[in-house]
Amino acid sequence: MIRDRKIYSKHIDSVIIICVTIIFFIGLLFLYSASYSLSEQTSKSFVLRQIMWMIVSVFFVMIILAIDYQRLIDFSYVFYVINLALLVMVLFIGSRRYGAVRWISFAGISFQPSEFIKISFILALASYLGYKKDTRNNVGGIFVPLLIMLPAFALIVIEPDLGTALILVPILLAMIFVAGVNLKPIIFFISSGVLCAPIFWNFLKGYQKKRLLVFIKPDLDPLGAGYTIIQSKIAVGSGQIFGKGWLSGTQNQLNFLPERHTDFIFSVVGEEWGFIGSAILILLYFTIIYRGIRIISETSDFYGKTVATGIVALFAFQVVVNIGMTIGLLPVVGLTLPFISYGGSSLISFMIAIGVLLNIGMRRPLF
Repeated sequence: MIRDRKIYSKHIDSVIIICVTIIFFIGLLFLYSASYSLSEQTSKSFVLRQIMWMIVSVFFVMIILAIDYQRLIDFSYVFYVINLALLVMVLFIGSRRYGAVRWISFAGISFQPSEFIKISFILALASYLGYKKDTRNNVGGIFVPLLIMLPAFALIVIEPDLGTALILVPILLAMIFVAGVNLKPIIFFISSGVLCAPIFWNFLKGYQKKRLLVFIKPDLDPLGAGYTIIQSKIAVGSGQIFGKGWLSGTQNQLNFLPERHTDFIFSVVGEEWGFIGSAILILLYFTIIYRGIRIISETSDFYGKTVATGIVALFAFQVVVNIGMTIGLLPVVGLTLPFISYGGSSLISFMIAIGVLLNIGMRRPLF
């Protein structure tokens, strides 16, 4: 076993590790900048907390790398059920912030179960798809995975956190596609969702409807629901090619930009580092996604391939949506930017996902 681990360690994707490390340190710079106008002490506090959460994350990653990912899949349903139970607990004992109940506090530590459900859902779905390979080309190939997703989706929507709930959908579609599920039910599922959009509209909360309306026309409510996206676009645009310089962004430092240390931190990057800095950051994200796709293509094990697909889909979708909403190309849905946005639950969950992806890459046969 020790010999095997030494062999595996040579196969670890160091490029992913380097990219994650660089992105994290870039995140610390902009987290400090985004909170600097509040007070220097607040900035230092945010940075120190983020570093502390990264240390905890690295500890989890080391544990994950020491365990064969097949063992994680063996307990995937247990992880998923526990995570669902935590989501139920949120509805009863969760703490309310920004009008939503998404956090559980225990021993002075708050965490967001909806961030971790993404990983447990990927593991559980991969377990089902691997065990029921004979159902890929029948109705169960699409509808049973939908049933697996449904409780997590519903519980997250109730919080409410529509953005996190919706991210489960592309994960599901990517995994069943790679698993070889018949495309006809997938096309039917997507078409049905589009046709049912007017019905779903009636179930959206008022602020969610406003977000979609101001996405089409931000000037509809420039001092309300459209304010954040307008200020974000001003910040990114004003950065031009080279940016205004670190700690020199006016939209950021003069407090015109809300939620700039969490969901809209890319706006700070765009304002202070401009197009060049933003492009470098996007290139780092693209490199991680590319290396993840390479792991998928080189993994012969079905379970490893589907889990890696889910993780890459999660990562790619969240990066695209977060950046897209800050520049006005997508509606505001409240998704964090991986490894940069402030928050322990988001950082730890993405580090766990990267740990699982590296684990699969370590144990894939090299061609």
